[in-house]
Amino acid sequence: MKIGIMGGTFDPIHMGHLLAAEAARDSHALDEIWFMPSHVPPHKRGAGASGQQRLEMTEAAVKEVQHYEVLGIEMELGGVSYTIDTMKELWRRYPQHEFYFIVGADMVNYLPKWEQIEELAERLTFIGVGRPGFQLHLDDLPDALQDRVLLAEMPLVDISSTAVRRRFAKGHSVRFMIPDAVHQYIVRSGLYGTKP
Repeated sequence: MKIGIMGGTFDPIHMGHLLAAEAARDSHALDEIWFMPSHVPPHKRGAGASGQQRLEMTEAAVKEVQHYEVLGIEMELGGVSYTIDTMKELWRRYPQHEFYFIVGADMVNYLPKWEQIEELAERLTFIGVGRPGFQLHLDDLPDALQDRVLLAEMPLVDISSTAVRRRFAKGHSVRFMIPDAVHQYIVRSGLYGTKP
């Protein structure tokens, strides 16, 4: 099967994440999307929710969505979540699958700086999810990466986990920014300044 990997902090998961996953799935005929919340992301400071809470919110978000799964592999591995470590574990467990790693188009230009990017580029394909009007120049990438990046376009949606957390902290509505099940989880758990 063709599997799209959607990694991220998901603190919390929001509609932008889901739209990006669906854009990649639809554009490149992926069979499934596997969401993998990071244990400790290498590029971000401390998360607002624990790893277990972020995993449970992600599960709540995609529970009813066909072709979407959540894997806790990065939680199992522990430590800082580098894509190469996660992929080595996926290749070991699921050698029969073909993997595609979904990233925001803004992250595509940073791929050369990723840990062990040469091995990643040899063994998987990246899907850069862009926004209308966003110009991505693949010819700016090293030759070894240019052929390993596909593009998918998603609707223009300006939602971030940071904005969602801030709105919660100020008592503002986040309706339609996050799935209802995630909203219920956040309130029930008293996350981001809410009162359970």
